Amino acid sequence: MTAIGYLGPKGTFTNVAVDSLFENVNAKSYRTIPECLDAVEQGNIDLAVVPMENAIEGTVHLTIDYLIHQVDVPIIAEVVIPIEQHLLVHPDFDGDASDVEKVYSHTHAIAQCHQYIHQHMNGAEVEYSSSTGEAAAMVGASSTRYAAIGNVLAAKEYGLKVLEHNIHDYDNNHTRFAVLQKEQKPVAMRDLSAITHKTTVMVTLPSDYSGALHQVLSAFAWRKMNLSKIESRPMKTGLGNYFFIIDVNQPYDAVLFPAVQAELAALGCQIKILGTYPCFKVEAPGVTEPSPLQNK
Repeated sequence: MTAIGYLGPKGTFTNVAVDSLFENVNAKSYRTIPECLDAVEQGNIDLAVVPMENAIEGTVHLTIDYLIHQVDVPIIAEVVIPIEQHLLVHPDFDGDASDVEKVYSHTHAIAQCHQYIHQHMNGAEVEYSSSTGEAAAMVGASSTRYAAIGNVLAAKEYGLKVLEHNIHDYDNNHTRFAVLQKEQKPVAMRDLSAITHKTTVMVTLPSDYSGALHQVLSAFAWRKMNLSKIESRPMKTGLGNYFFIIDVNQPYDAVLFPAVQAELAALGCQIKILGTYPCFKVEAPGVTEPSPLQNK
């Protein structure tokens, strides 16, 4: 049985992402993203599922930085799921949101609900947790005047009740989750239709000179390769040193990508392929039947 690690504990949105893509697997939760990524690199699990980007709060920098600086594990798939943040309380709680003394959740979840907290829970102390699932677990085991921000799965898992539904500040709240695998081999996934294919690359410039980034982007542009995202991150080697993460909306091929790599190498750039993979979008998690997915 395939062993899949995810950012846990049970009840996180990453748990929902796993259920959306797989069934009949041995799912193991990890408290942090680094623990999960270390486990897949060391061969303790077959796959890892971790959050990559939220539509409201942007990139999960811990995931990107750990993939670049600490582990060498390729991305083999991506799934986008809707994020519905609810206010979860102890079943014995008998007040409204203004009566909450402390609210727990992950930093991204807190940020996604900033206006709601400001307007309805202005007196509550905010405390961050490693995940929304952990926040729900903490509320279930603590004071009735505490609350968590999380999903319905977390409420069911830890015996909480939903005090307020959909408290996130923006309706179009989705998160991208990456599936990573150290040893490339076929994996059984649910029968989902890919909405697109991507290839994610990391590019490091040779030095900070005028027009360097323009030359990098031109290598893709004149070949009519569509870039859906480009983001800079610090190299952690000193101020002003950055690498770029670029998402190309097409699978890796034997013609265009090698040509891009050769052109960038001639410019003195370093380029690394982080993965070429199908992308799925799920609006109703866990309702389809499994079928084999062949990794590229």
